[in-house]
Amino acid sequence: MSRSLQKILCVEDDADIRTIAKLALEAVGGIDVELAASGEDALRLAGEVHPDLLLLDVMMPGMDGPATLRALHAMPETAELPAIFLTARTQAGEVAALRALGAVGVITKPFDPMTLADQIRDIWETLDA
Repeated sequence: MSRSLQKILCVEDDADIRTIAKLALEAVGGIDVELAASGEDALRLAGEVHPDLLLLDVMMPGMDGPATLRALHAMPETAELPAIFLTARTQAGEVAALRALGAVGVITKPFDPMTLADQIRDIWETLDA
């Protein structure tokens, strides 16, 4: 992408995974990370923090990742935000369904904290291609 990836909004209901993702992306990747514990939190935060990218857990109680993405893409200020899903469910049909919702990438859980930032940047760089 022509501009660099500066800020990610990570939406994940598991506190441990949120902490690991934030540490991995900030300490290893040098990317600012804002955290949301639920889809509802993400809807409140997205307009305030102005992320470049969404990192969404698929399975969350209440509003799941796909519902969160649909709601964010329905809001004018976040309609164009690219999204990457984090999920343990990576069968071809499930990945295809996430891409059909507008996901630019899918990263498998458990992810490697040391390579997470590189995986995200690799996807980010394809957005211009």
